[in-house]
Amino acid sequence: MRRLSAIMVTLMLALAGATLFAVPAGANSVLDAPSYCADHHADGDGWGNDNYCSTPDDVVMAACPSGMRCGSYSISGLGSRKQQVRNAGANVLDLAVAMLETDRMDTNYPYGDNKRDDAANFGIFKQNWYMLRSKCDRFRGQSTSQWNNGAALNSNLSADISCLHQSQNAYGMTVWFGGHRNGQTGINNPNTSDINGYKAAIYWIRDQLNSNSANLSNDTRFWVDVRPI
Repeated sequence: MRRLSAIMVTLMLALAGATLFAVPAGANSVLDAPSYCADHHADGDGWGNDNYCSTPDDVVMAACPSGMRCGSYSISGLGSRKQQVRNAGANVLDLAVAMLETDRMDTNYPYGDNKRDDAANFGIFKQNWYMLRSKCDRFRGQSTSQWNNGAALNSNLSADISCLHQSQNAYGMTVWFGGHRNGQTGINNPNTSDINGYKAAIYWIRDQLNSNSANLSNDTRFWVDVRPI
């Protein structure tokens, strides 16, 4: 009887231990998502969803922009897309803008980015219609009501990049960042904390891309958690 009781106690303790240390099925399945595996130590290690995780072995990142979460993960085929965008005339900063705006640096997002008129966004950089019609020769002088014309950039990568460069050159980078982040309001007041945070995120991604030439052609996506507006 005592032997049976001892066996029962042992089994109960074992079951309790299994319960304490069990991990729910699929608990690690979200660690590759951009909201997880944030590397705050520049050593490839981090925490995501209350679990230890690691970034790709060949990726070492700088500390995140102040007050922001950041990280990296791999997307199959992204390296080819990076090269395609660069071959169409994009520089590394352009890659960073596109990489922050969409996972795959493409136009697979809701039409106009769920916006309309001057606020509507087009192309892989999500350029707004106000800036396009103000500074890009392709659309210069068009009205707010012609905003649907901006959709041409969704299928013309070279034109998309050309418009981006025209806008950046015309506004200067400080004002361009303001307008790209917050439209006409941002153009008129480009030094808000929100715009500066967006700028810091873009520059952080650019610096990660530049830190290793392999990052310009591999499948690694760098991300910073920036609030959408």
